[in-house]
Amino acid sequence: MKKRIIIGLAVYAAVFILSCLYVILTIEKGTSRLDQLIQLHQVEILREHFLIQIKRVQSDLSLRSTRYSRRFDTVVKDFMNMKGIVGACFDCHHTPEVQGRLGELRDMTTQYQERLSRVLTIRANAERRALEEDAAFHTGEELAEKVGMMIALTSAKLNDRTTQALREITGFKNILYAILVMGPVLSVGLAAVFILGFTRPMDTLLEATRALKSGNLDHRVEGLKDEFGELAGSFNEMSLSLKEQMHKMHRAEQMAIVGQLAAGFAHEVKNPMAGIKVAMSVLSEESYIPPEDKGVLRKVMGEITRLEGMMKDFLNFAKPQKPLFESVNLNQVLNTTLTFYLKNHSVGAGSQEKVRVVKELGEIPPVLADVSQLQQVFLNLFLNALDAMPDGGNLGVRSRLEEDGAKVRIEITDTGKGIREDLLGKIFEPFFTTKAKGTGLGLAISRQLIEQHEGTIGASIRPEGGTMFTILLPVITGSGGAA
Repeated sequence: MKKRIIIGLAVYAAVFILSCLYVILTIEKGTSRLDQLIQLHQVEILREHFLIQIKRVQSDLSLRSTRYSRRFDTVVKDFMNMKGIVGACFDCHHTPEVQGRLGELRDMTTQYQERLSRVLTIRANAERRALEEDAAFHTGEELAEKVGMMIALTSAKLNDRTTQALREITGFKNILYAILVMGPVLSVGLAAVFILGFTRPMDTLLEATRALKSGNLDHRVEGLKDEFGELAGSFNEMSLSLKEQMHKMHRAEQMAIVGQLAAGFAHEVKNPMAGIKVAMSVLSEESYIPPEDKGVLRKVMGEITRLEGMMKDFLNFAKPQKPLFESVNLNQVLNTTLTFYLKNHSVGAGSQEKVRVVKELGEIPPVLADVSQLQQVFLNLFLNALDAMPDGGNLGVRSRLEEDGAKVRIEITDTGKGIREDLLGKIFEPFFTTKAKGTGLGLAISRQLIEQHEGTIGASIRPEGGTMFTILLPVITGSGGAA
């Protein structure tokens, strides 16, 4: 959003600057055009004055021998004014064609001037004076006609140029009005875009917070970009974290309820079950009991023992013992568990009907852990792997240090049938099992114990077949605590 605002303001500033430059250039061009028109009109006025002066001189020439003739100095003054106007025409800048016409006009004016001079200076010879007067008059008429034609021609062109200039100025004016109108409109539009760019994402986030407040922890914010996208991502992570925390709280409540039930169950059943077991043991020793009945009694005692194991699992899950932490070498714990707890199972290195143990134990630092609890976790995973391979297979046990050096990774794999992918997320839940027999508490207790060690446990399906359980435990730092 920040980039969009910067780009929008930059574009707006560029448009504003270009508009100002256009207005300035338009005004300069318009004033320059008006200055040219003013100069041309001044030239036109000079030509009209020139024509007036010619007509005055012609009038003086016609009335020279009458009683209406003006004084000699007045005639000379009109003549000099005409000469001055012709000189002023050459002070302006003209095209070569116009300069040529003005040259002809000046030559004709000079000729007219010379003939008028002769008319004004000849006194004795009346016939010659009459001829000079006729020649001067005809020259004056020709000059007046030429000037009149020039005025008519230039006047038409000047009117066209004036009309065109006024039309351009009108166009410039309309464009200027449009710019003045578009400025506020563009400002309002840009402000509206910025406001919508803020309000729409804010409305989306507000709606998400309301959904979260109502308890919908599955609500996710989608479709936002830039900074709002980052905020939406943080919101989604927060809702997911809240959902996980709520799930943990719900699970803790379930555990508390299970603990209460297990405690009550153990209190009510433990003592009678022990009495029944003792009674069955005494009866099995009596001589009058037939052998087949003794076998039944032994089966009853076995079932009672199994029930006692189930009660113990309930109690361990409901009220797990607090771990006694000490510095532990995980490789040693893994070796001990494999050696002493699996020695009576079909674990070996030769026959295909047996399970073959493949160990890859790397150099790892010690961790703070409860040895007995870790042995319980590892044994449960080993037994699950053995149950998954009734026809034999490979039991993989690997250990290594993570790249960040803060955790130790333990991987326990099998080559059995494996767990369905849709069940992976449920195998650590209490009372969930895929076995024909079992309480479904083994993996739940294992996860509980690993979490007490500030570690994590997970399961995944191996591409080549089978299941892999992964345990991560923090290593001991220099201060003696977990990393």
